[in-house]
Amino acid sequence: MSRGMSKCRITNTAPAARESEATTFGDHASSSRGSSEPNAMAPAIIEKIKDHPCFSREAHLYFARMHLAVAPACNIQCNYCNRKYDCANESRPGVASHRLTPDQALRRAMAVANEVPQLSVVGIAGPGDACYDWRKTKATLIPIAREIPDVKLCISTNGLALPEHVDELVDMNVGHVTITINMVDPKIGTKIYPWIFYDGRRYNGIDASRILHERQMLGLEMLAERGILIKVNSVMIPGVNDEHLIDVNKWVKDRGAFMHNVMPLISEPTHGTFYGMNDQRCPTPSELIALRDRLEGDTKVMRHCRQCRADAVGLLSDDRANEFKISQLPAEATNDSGKRHAYRKLIERERRAQTLEARGAAIPVSGPSDELLLIAVTTKGGGRVNEHFGHAQELQIFSVCQKGIGLIGHLKIDPYCLGGWGEEATLNSIINALEGLDLLICSQIGNGPTNKLARRGVPATGAYGGSYIEQAIDAHYSAVLHHDASAPRLETHFD
Repeated sequence: MSRGMSKCRITNTAPAARESEATTFGDHASSSRGSSEPNAMAPAIIEKIKDHPCFSREAHLYFARMHLAVAPACNIQCNYCNRKYDCANESRPGVASHRLTPDQALRRAMAVANEVPQLSVVGIAGPGDACYDWRKTKATLIPIAREIPDVKLCISTNGLALPEHVDELVDMNVGHVTITINMVDPKIGTKIYPWIFYDGRRYNGIDASRILHERQMLGLEMLAERGILIKVNSVMIPGVNDEHLIDVNKWVKDRGAFMHNVMPLISEPTHGTFYGMNDQRCPTPSELIALRDRLEGDTKVMRHCRQCRADAVGLLSDDRANEFKISQLPAEATNDSGKRHAYRKLIERERRAQTLEARGAAIPVSGPSDELLLIAVTTKGGGRVNEHFGHAQELQIFSVCQKGIGLIGHLKIDPYCLGGWGEEATLNSIINALEGLDLLICSQIGNGPTNKLARRGVPATGAYGGSYIEQAIDAHYSAVLHHDASAPRLETHFD
């Protein structure tokens, strides 16, 4: 299956989101018009999230994660889940091409750690439940902690079996846990979970949801008491729990969750899920953004999630899992941490340079407070404008106004420029998806796509190539408000 741009898969924004985005921004505004993420946090929290791509939007630009698919057994059934389905281009929780034994997982972790200097986190996210399939989870994490001690360890779980393993998680130095919590009202839970398996027996209906809810809250509280950082994932299901997630957010915030990640339901019929087969619709991008805005507060709201596979490897924007198939890995490997340490020192210098550049480039802005732009950016990572438009596999969508710059979504696309020639149909689909945005910023772009975009009302520029993303957006926005004649011209050449 190719990476299409169906309504259920796009995690970008749309012009309809402008009104809500103009008044409420994401958890990580930056540049001269906003405060950066670390300023509002305690030093201990900053240390925990600074290189964890799932717990920090800024960190995901620099650091990679690896999910090891060692835990296939699951103790609940969700109406949005079918772990049997697998497509190489499908980014969906619970999906994995191959299940690993703990020994295979260690081999893969060692190989990735030696070849991917950005690696900072190793986690277990299924393809079932890490806490229910505990024997395999534990047998995987203990040797990894011993052999690769400089990487962080984390797990994802539905929370049902979590309480009985919290103490062991602490002993193994697992510092981050993600719990999927879709309801705090068991009546709503009956619409999401047909059954659970707990304490040796199967429960259905309201009893199943009540037990799941109680165990999730207990596990969350136990983790918070022990200083483990918690991210709560919730699947937004229109007409089922979309409004109810406001209550979920309050419950998890009161019990110590650090971050709340609301993900859009994926319910394509081809996946064979209950929702997919019964025409349950996905949320629209504007609905998702509006809900995230409503949740913004003391608990961070995640806006950079890719709904990763259970065997994902690499940066969130660049999955390299296919490069590390078990059949291609060396039989034995030793930990070579030199590349990782050198990379982390480089990133520290990059971050310091970016902070200094941001301070030096601060521009007092005067203009209409409701002036807001939606800007698409092509990037390979590192927080810079460094990808050719024709080679991009995703676009990052930012909004900017006087209140700050916020990342509000990602749009996966297929590269249209291959081997010196362009695929017209692919280009047209990308242009259709960008219609309504105010600007495209990329490192390079040809006259052909520039002119086509311009005809659809989307100017494009390659003038900021190599710049930090936020600095490029800041410079352009300031020029717009001041009508700066020295700003890069967005020219078109109609033949």
